[in-house]
Amino acid sequence: MKKFGALLSASVIAAFSLTSISPASAKDLNVNGPGGRIHGADISRWQHPNGKPINFVKMHDAGVAFVMIKASDSRDDADQLAAKYVKMDRTGAQAAGIYTGFYHYAILPDVTAPSALIKDAQVQAQKVIWRIASLGGYNEMDLPVALDIENNCVRLSSTKVCKKTATRSAATLWSKTFLKTIKEKTGRTPLIYSSPYFLENSLIRDKELSSYPLWIAQYAIDPAKEGALPNFKLGSHVKAAGCYVHSWTTAGCTANWTVWQYTSCGIAPKYGVPGSRLDLNVFGGGPEKFQSLLTGTWLPDTADFMPQGETSTITITAVSASTTNKNAVISVEVKRPDNSPVVTGAVKYYFHSSNSVIPKVTQTIARETSGSWKLSIVGLPAGTWVGNVGFKDASGTHAEVKAPLTLTIEQGPTPPPAPTKKPSVKPATDSCRNQIKN
Repeated sequence: MKKFGALLSASVIAAFSLTSISPASAKDLNVNGPGGRIHGADISRWQHPNGKPINFVKMHDAGVAFVMIKASDSRDDADQLAAKYVKMDRTGAQAAGIYTGFYHYAILPDVTAPSALIKDAQVQAQKVIWRIASLGGYNEMDLPVALDIENNCVRLSSTKVCKKTATRSAATLWSKTFLKTIKEKTGRTPLIYSSPYFLENSLIRDKELSSYPLWIAQYAIDPAKEGALPNFKLGSHVKAAGCYVHSWTTAGCTANWTVWQYTSCGIAPKYGVPGSRLDLNVFGGGPEKFQSLLTGTWLPDTADFMPQGETSTITITAVSASTTNKNAVISVEVKRPDNSPVVTGAVKYYFHSSNSVIPKVTQTIARETSGSWKLSIVGLPAGTWVGNVGFKDASGTHAEVKAPLTLTIEQGPTPPPAPTKKPSVKPATDSCRNQIKN
């Protein structure tokens, strides 16, 4: 079969009117997936190597009834890549007769105060609402948004090793706030995606949390085998081996799951996807239950769309700059006109042209919470440096803004040369070992 781009040109795809698509009725949904279940996939920019399109007609013909599409991300660079493909993928999938859902990959904030956690969750939910609004809202072939929460690291070292994780209570409050905000705005109940290990160890058992449908990720258990279910440790159904205990764990040690991601090693070309691997899922119910997730459309109002060039204000809240052997650290906050944090963007120190030279330095930013960063500058020479801290937003949502800042650095002791380390060679591992290869 030819590539999807050959089957449906961009102009043809654009001509599709989603409101004219007649979705399959409950009785028409394909239940020929593993274990006689409804089969699904999930995709992101990784399924577009070198920008290649997905052949959704081939995916549909291979028995996939729904696809979850990455629509947004806490990190701006990853979010821009998600935005690049979500509209194209949603249009192509629905045109091929595949139901679509969306997911947001979350990074938790490096804060502990409940008010700050709530504010950050609301800001990240705003990003999701803007993204769904840009698609025209939910239509009758859209499943709800899912919160992808699988990482509780809130602070990394310079070598990208996690130095601090969110507490279970903080991660739980953040998740509940995010999910509630999405539900109240769109009228659709969002899903939550994670592994049973994360659910048990990183979140508190919570009744409100359990009211949201669970999309559970657990591999090495074949859903085609009779009685196969996720949530058991070591892939065993023997209770002596243990099960994961979390908000969705039932009295029988299973999980009250709605979608099960059973492999990350699906045979991508079989489903019209460029590359070699594809996440595959099964739905935990029949056609009627599936249709229940499609209830209710959401059409955005004018106020629900992402603004363009919205006015920003920047505040430098703290500065630590002393000697050449220490990093200069600048704490910065950027806010919207209503005094809420900006949703996207980042900060950087810019040297003014009046300096005799422009030093070569390394700048790193650590996001503490939405609209709040710690900017570290490594390698500043001794002297007085004139410049400004500037905020820029690649998405164009918030306007650029800057605040002047002069840094005075004194000569410090010269650090000894770092010892030379031989790079360690890690043995090759097969990440698909023991996984299902459908």
